[in-house]
Amino acid sequence: MSVRHPIISITGSSGAGTTSVKRIFELIFRREQIRAAFIEGDAFHRYNREDMKRKVAEEAARGNPNFTHFNVEANELHLLESIFEEYGRHGTGRTRTYVHDQEEARDYGIQPGNFTPWREFEETDLLFYEGLHGCVVSETLNLARHCDLKIGVAPVINLEWIQKIHRDREARGYSTEAVMDMILRRMPDYVRYITPQFTETDINFQRVPVVDTSNPFIARWIPTPDESMLVIRFRNPRGIDFPYLLAMIHNSFMSRANSIVVPGNKLDLAMQLILTPLILQLIERKQRAS
Repeated sequence: MSVRHPIISITGSSGAGTTSVKRIFELIFRREQIRAAFIEGDAFHRYNREDMKRKVAEEAARGNPNFTHFNVEANELHLLESIFEEYGRHGTGRTRTYVHDQEEARDYGIQPGNFTPWREFEETDLLFYEGLHGCVVSETLNLARHCDLKIGVAPVINLEWIQKIHRDREARGYSTEAVMDMILRRMPDYVRYITPQFTETDINFQRVPVVDTSNPFIARWIPTPDESMLVIRFRNPRGIDFPYLLAMIHNSFMSRANSIVVPGNKLDLAMQLILTPLILQLIERKQRAS
């Protein structure tokens, strides 16, 4: 953690909706005139797409059918931690971009499945990470300790799977069977590396559908925000003005002393009400320390 150079980390599984949450942060940054450096977790994959396919095949031949991007060994997480540490000390660092598709390929001039060259951060007010491993803690890693505000995005698992299936089919051209196979192969590392991070986060946003998602593999539509509730859990509720939130967010209620439930279509409002003061506190601390 760093007063002078704060770091915000958004962590969630593939298909969880972290990209949508990132857009809300970007809106807050623009409105409050906050300059942020951005890191995408995919930038720290260890392998490009073709090399990853070969690595997966090699691991399968050795009797390990579960080697995926969820595994810490498939990512350069020690490098990510060193960049977190460098930014926290000096406000400097570097990142790159993993090019997913043809649209991004046109933007970066790099073929899909490859990385752009590394680039240095410009001077910013804070660093913003969004990806799979922003709060990983293991015997050799502790990314969570470097982050000043840690956000988890963790919809109930059937909804997460529905969102992933629809995204990967429509945006990436995968078949339902291919996505199902990926989900199954990722499950050991999902349990080992993804889920434990949500005990490290300061706030978790968990979308819960109120329609039947019992078989996510045949769902024709993603449940809409109007068909969902949002459970927001605070690791430390001290200082959170729950009466204010209840008054501002219609039809919200407390489910536990550290949790508020709001209608799913109020995600944007809830995040802005909750996160804007926390982000401004980081900036105020930074300015006082300068």
